[in-house]
Amino acid sequence: MTTPSPTADTGAELLPIATPARTRAALRTLIRPDRGLALTGIGILVAATAVGLLVQPLLGRIVDIVADGRPAGDLTLPVVLLVAVAVVQGLTTTLGLTRIARLGETVLARLRERFVERALNLPADRLERAGAGDLTARVTGDVARVAEAVRSALPEMARSVLAILLTLGALALLDVRFLLAALLAVPVQLLTARWYVRRALTLYADQRVANGAQQQQLLETIGGAVTVRGHRLEEQHTERSAGRSRKAVDLTMRSVNLVLGFYGRLHIAEYIGLAAVLIAGFWLVRDGAVSIGTATAAALYFHSLFGPVNAALVLLDDAQSAAAGLARLVGVTDLAEQPEPAAGKPAAGKPAAGKAAPASVPRQRIASPEAAVTVHAVSHAYGPGRPVLHEVSLTLEPGEHVALVGTSGAGKSTLARIVAGVQQPTSGTVTAPAGTGEHPVVLVTQEVHVFTGTLAEDLRLARPDATDADLRTALSTVHALDWAEALPDGLATVVGEGGHRLDPARAQQLALARLVLADPALAVLDEATAEAGSAGARVLERSAEAALAGRTALVVAHRLTQAVAADRVVVLEAGRVVESGPHDELRDADGPYAALWRAWSGSRTAAPHP
Repeated sequence: MTTPSPTADTGAELLPIATPARTRAALRTLIRPDRGLALTGIGILVAATAVGLLVQPLLGRIVDIVADGRPAGDLTLPVVLLVAVAVVQGLTTTLGLTRIARLGETVLARLRERFVERALNLPADRLERAGAGDLTARVTGDVARVAEAVRSALPEMARSVLAILLTLGALALLDVRFLLAALLAVPVQLLTARWYVRRALTLYADQRVANGAQQQQLLETIGGAVTVRGHRLEEQHTERSAGRSRKAVDLTMRSVNLVLGFYGRLHIAEYIGLAAVLIAGFWLVRDGAVSIGTATAAALYFHSLFGPVNAALVLLDDAQSAAAGLARLVGVTDLAEQPEPAAGKPAAGKPAAGKAAPASVPRQRIASPEAAVTVHAVSHAYGPGRPVLHEVSLTLEPGEHVALVGTSGAGKSTLARIVAGVQQPTSGTVTAPAGTGEHPVVLVTQEVHVFTGTLAEDLRLARPDATDADLRTALSTVHALDWAEALPDGLATVVGEGGHRLDPARAQQLALARLVLADPALAVLDEATAEAGSAGARVLERSAEAALAGRTALVVAHRLTQAVAADRVVVLEAGRVVESGPHDELRDADGPYAALWRAWSGSRTAAPHP
């Protein structure tokens, strides 16, 4: 279960945050596969702590020997035992903490993998509504905070809690009145913990949201720097960034004051408890109920509690901060795990795994053994009152190339993402090819990312087992082999961030080569030649045509020359199909497509129909 998505002051609908109960359940699920490691680690720490509790009685024994004026030789055995205790405790503590640390790292790795997997499968429109800053803050700051807690707080917390429980038991064994005196500090400590927890969780959650809003503003300002300067908006954007930074700093200072108040209250509890134990020791020794050594051991026991009690309570700071971060991570994984609602029995095939939609939404994605694609009564809205598609129905025959055209905002890209399975429709069904490979459907958009690594590694993202010959064949298919082999190290050239820069046309050819390697039954191109500019457009159109050869394709046409080359043209207007047919037929029909053609072609000479 997740809480409703909060809204930052950016106006974005942030990704949801899991409730405390759901966060605890998710944590148990993450730990369950390593229960044996957890139990072994805790068991060893219990033994180490129990051995360590022998130190105080041995020191008390030394005090009694000295107080009674016994020979110096009587000190040998207690001293030797102290050395043995130190060695055994050191070895067992190291072993136990190592196992707890291994447990924490394993759970952390599992959490990271699950978060990345779910985040990559989130609906595109949901991420757009949340903004890049929210997801960036979660995948960096929240993961780092949880990692820090796992690596430092978890082992220390485990050891501290065990030390507290066993030390209190040891005080009771010395004399139950020592335990009762020590417990006078507990009410103050519990009230301190309650005071802190009630304020910390909300404060740290607000900090995460503020940090996400701050990152979002920075990303928008830096990413749109040219536009900001062009419109003379530097002052406004600087003020916005400063305002969100001030809010983040204010929340940070509030957390600092909270921690200072927390420590102050803990010191009061320590004073009360130690004073009570010393007073109890004085009365018990005076009455002959215990020896000086036993009273000394009791005082040392309580003093030894300062460390673990303070550590456990102070670690509430890390625990609350990590809990806030974990709830934000679990919120993302739960958002992607919501069950897909049923939409009646499909005529053929089976539902394909995909991203979830609201539980009341009837829609279905069906895998078909054929390469045909059928879109039936598909509608989609990016929010209440914001419909984009209205009961669109469309069929692509096996091997058919269909160009999707229309004015900006007609719903072309939305329909393309729905057909590709990247976006789920609000209602309706999509029957897509099942295919025989790992990637039955591949989407290539105008926003192409060149991953950091060698050119060969970038290509193998589509097919990890591809040989160098396969890579060269794919590059040759999209007319990119010549420039690829001309790179400084050929296929071994490092590209991407910090590597050899690829211009937009070459980056798009790289994406098309990955499409060839993936060899999908259905290819969806969403304005995949738009970023090349006029100079590279013709080259990219040839590359795209070669990459699509022999497979079913839906092409969102940025240039109408792609519509000319398609088997059929589908025209969208305001989210509805208004025309469908071959280029020549629609051009001569004097309808919406003809108007688009006249507006686009202008003085251009239309490319001849192939």
